[in-house]
Amino acid sequence: MRELLNVLYVTSSDSWLHKDGECVVIRVEGQPARRIPVQGVHGLVCFGRVAMSPQLMAHCAENGVAVTYLTENGRFLASVQGQTRGNVLLRREQYRWADDPRRSAAIARFLLKAKLGNARSVLRRAARDSSSAERLTTAADAHGAALTRLDREHDLDGLRGVEGDAGATYWSAFDALIGHDDPAFRFAGRNRRPPLDAVNCLLSFVYTLLAHDVRAALEGVGLDPYVGFLHRDRPGRTSLAFDVMEEFRPPLADRLVLSLINRRQVAPNGFHTLDGGGVVMDDDTRKEVITAWQKRKRETMVHPFLKETVAIGLLPHLQALLLARHIRGDLDFYPALLWG
Repeated sequence: MRELLNVLYVTSSDSWLHKDGECVVIRVEGQPARRIPVQGVHGLVCFGRVAMSPQLMAHCAENGVAVTYLTENGRFLASVQGQTRGNVLLRREQYRWADDPRRSAAIARFLLKAKLGNARSVLRRAARDSSSAERLTTAADAHGAALTRLDREHDLDGLRGVEGDAGATYWSAFDALIGHDDPAFRFAGRNRRPPLDAVNCLLSFVYTLLAHDVRAALEGVGLDPYVGFLHRDRPGRTSLAFDVMEEFRPPLADRLVLSLINRRQVAPNGFHTLDGGGVVMDDDTRKEVITAWQKRKRETMVHPFLKETVAIGLLPHLQALLLARHIRGDLDFYPALLWG
């Protein structure tokens, strides 16, 4: 099991990365070179114009190090991986399950129950000390009703319909979770590609970081991240990563964004509106978010199924392993992650 605490995020444009002996060397114009032991790098995430030597690329490919390229503002561009060494029998079974509507719906129900249950917990926790307690409690109760509806749906379209209704309720109440009084952090609804306000900019960016971690975890246990059950096949989309992300979005990604805003770790002047209307964050804000993300992954919690204390950064790996065991037939169900 590989820890995710050693993902290297390269945020400076015009960086040059190469391998020198047993180190990764990072060079940025006008700055001294930084050297990081290559064995300690388990993932590379490159923002903007970042170049890499063929030798370092070969090392990453041969050692299962995921290399992800994003724009300066965090939009996914591409991911580079080496030869697939996953268990072919596991992947063949995964493909059979993905082609089976009944099995796909069963896994999707596990995932959505965790997503809606975790969203309800986020709303209930915030309602305890909020002036909008009634509004948040109403939204939380709606999620409880949606959880009951999930049990009555037996196909993917029905499950997606329940998720869509719950999502509309969640995002309609999300503004009440924001304690910052600056108009720059008002939230009128979820939007993306491009995000049109600072809150959506933060959400999209953190979701991108989460997607990288989940994809790496799925690859690590031999699953194909491109073949999902809830999210169907689309060229270039890591559908299974999007599936597994669902259980992490409210308690991990959304709560981190809310914490960054409410604790004033990010400032309104750290965001800028482009000519096309999209909102982007500056370098300092991006680094603040990444630092908070890495710090959060070092925190620990008791895994509700395994009953063991683990680093939060390891949770995607554990969930990927549990999903693989379910598909192989070692577990009767997939224990999606429910946060307290």
